[in-house]
Parts: sequence; structure tokens; C-alpha cells
Amino acid sequence: MRALVIFCHPDPDSFTAAVRDVVVGRLAAAGAEVRVSDLYARGFDPRLSAAELAAYEDEAVNRAPVAADVADLQWCDTLVFVYPTWWYGLPAMLKGWLDRVMLPGLAFLMPDRVNGDIRPGLTNITRLGVFTTCGASWWLTRLIGAPGRRTLLRGIRLLCGRRCRTVFAAHYLMDSSTPETRARHLRKVAERADRLLRD
Repeated sequence: MRALVIFCHPDPDSFTAAVRDVVVGRLAAAGAEVRVSDLYARGFDPRLSAAELAAYEDEAVNRAPVAADVADLQWCDTLVFVYPTWWYGLPAMLKGWLDRVMLPGLAFLMPDRVNGDIRPGLTNITRLGVFTTCGASWWLTRLIGAPGRRTLLRGIRLLCGRRCRTVFAAHYLMDSSTPETRARHLRKVAERADRLLRD
């Protein structure tokens, strides 16, 4: 297994970082090769520039500004996102990563004369994990529609291998969490990470 973990949180001492550490620890302990891309620590620029937008569909040049991220996506067979849910969705940093890195010719294939819709490009990815925290409750998040979860587990999932396995874990009501709820959630994270390892 070759796992790419996309970590997005500005505080290196956050509970989200503890979630990341559990995920990485479980995967590494099982013998997986793991790469962690810490977007804040890297100083990743989430802004899609005018030049990048102009070259967005030009597959000969569109990868150059994010070449390292492209190489990581081509290397991995397991993609994991660890992030906080803010305003029911993805942090701007993570959304910007998707905007800049999930490119035509890499993440998806553009429609053509034969195919009327986009087609998956990340067929090397057979496992997808999403681990997040939410300030809101489960029911309120679902009432709003959980747009962050849908973006990753529906939108990105459709670009992956046909039988791509998915796992999800969220700690709801994070702002009123306790040591007990956080410890219980980390056990859940470990269990879900272990599911990624199963054949």
C-alpha cells in the first residue's frame, strides 16, 4: 500500500493533528508506505492564478505549478484526507488544493467526441479515507447537506478506481468535546484506518 495523507490544519498541536497521527501510525505499522502532505506547513498557495486557469485544460503545461502534488497522486493507491470541517465544508486551503491539483488529464479525462462526460483519471487509487472534525452536530451537518463530505466521498470517489473502498470518521460537536469523547473518537479513527488495510 502507498498512502498519501493530505493534512490540512493551521495548528500543529490540534486534535486534527492527533487524528492524523493515529491514521499515519496505523498505516505505517501495517507496512504501508506513507507520505504526508501538510498543506499549512508547506505554505501551499490555494489560489488558482489567472495563468493556471488559462492553462487549465492544456495537459502539456497544467501540471507544472503543482508537479510535486501530481507526482504524489500518481504514486499512491490510497488517498486520505484529514481536516477540520468549517462552515459545513472544506477549509479554503484544502478546497484550493483540489482546485489546483485535481487537473484534467490527471484527476479526470475531459469529454471528447466519443465520451460526452468526464471520466475517472485517478484509477490507481483504490482506497479513499476521510477523517474530519465538525463543530456542529451530526443532525445539523446532515440538514445542511454535509458538502465537505460529499465533495470528497462522492466527487473525488467518482474519479478513483471503480471498486474504490471508502472510510469516513467525524467527531461532531467538537467545540464541546471532552477528553472522553476525543479518546473514543481516536479509537474509531484507528478502527476506520484499519479498514483501509483490508483486502
